[in-house]
Amino acid sequence: MTEKRKNWTKEEVLELYNKPLLQLVFEAAEVHRQNHDPREVQVSTLLSIKTGGCPEDCGYCPQAARYHTDIEKNDLMSVQTVKAQALRAKSSGSSRVCMGAAWRNVKEGDDFDQVLEMVRTVRDLDMEVCCTLGMLTEDQARRLSDAGLYAYNHNLDTSEEHYKKVISTRGYEDRIETIGNARKAGLTVCSGGIIGMGEAPEDRAAMLVTLSCLNPYPESVPINALVAVEGTPMEEQEQIPIWDMVRMVATTRIVLPKTTVRLSAGRTQMTDEGQALCFMAGAGSIFAGDKLLTTPNPDINKDMELFNTLGLTPQKAYKKGDKPEVNENYKNSCSNGEKQKWSRPAHTIEANVKATLNAKEKRKLNPKL
Repeated sequence: MTEKRKNWTKEEVLELYNKPLLQLVFEAAEVHRQNHDPREVQVSTLLSIKTGGCPEDCGYCPQAARYHTDIEKNDLMSVQTVKAQALRAKSSGSSRVCMGAAWRNVKEGDDFDQVLEMVRTVRDLDMEVCCTLGMLTEDQARRLSDAGLYAYNHNLDTSEEHYKKVISTRGYEDRIETIGNARKAGLTVCSGGIIGMGEAPEDRAAMLVTLSCLNPYPESVPINALVAVEGTPMEEQEQIPIWDMVRMVATTRIVLPKTTVRLSAGRTQMTDEGQALCFMAGAGSIFAGDKLLTTPNPDINKDMELFNTLGLTPQKAYKKGDKPEVNENYKNSCSNGEKQKWSRPAHTIEANVKATLNAKEKRKLNPKL
């Protein structure tokens, strides 16, 4: 991304976000056409390679071990299972597989070695490979890159101020550092957020300012609509209107003109017309498959029907970057043995504590949960 950068302020982004909707969409569509092929949409498949049991307290997440949700937990998938899922995704039109594990941070050992083999295996299928594994050291990022990883996802989630009302078990600065570690290893970055978590428009603007200040800013930015899951602290959050999603997509497109804006979680709550407006406003990617980690997602056949209606085509792999080479050094750690010290903020979040206590009570009543 070598274009001249604009130093956005929160006030400028908020003014943009609050423009008359049709004017905002028109301006975003112009930016999109100047920087991207408006008929192409990159299709990714998000695969949960290890589900549930996460020690963090993210208020939106059904995979947090401390909450009681109905997700089906599973141990780390085998390399062959991941390969089979990737082949299925490729045959359905996906050009990227994003593998997610419910970890706080990556730990050295057999599990990480297995993930590295997954990366190499999927890369050898001529698909882009993305991982979202939690916090990441510089050496771990280097090993993932050597194995053929194309992108690393680590979302900011929201503004730094509102973040303290959502998560208390990891600091915002750790997310920035993880993104920096991915950059040092030569990986492309995927980082965005979730709207509908009780934040104000000012928080949405502040998150985009933070992303725009990263140098370079992320190659892709997922925009998720909160899917409220029973048992999580945010189970009673109301669904955001489609207009908020359109505004956020359009604003992201203008603030980050070269990035790929990913229309992510919450698409099952959108009409075809609502999604079409998001594509018009600059969304250039979707996640396909039955689920996004643990939340529902539209059927791939339905997505392809919508593509046909709108005249959209799936983008081929590596359209915006070269296929990574594999370096056998991925099998060897070069760290000096010192462990990365990630922060643990001292504050508490009342809603998260309440959801944790409710889960404990349910488990007392039914120990099998």
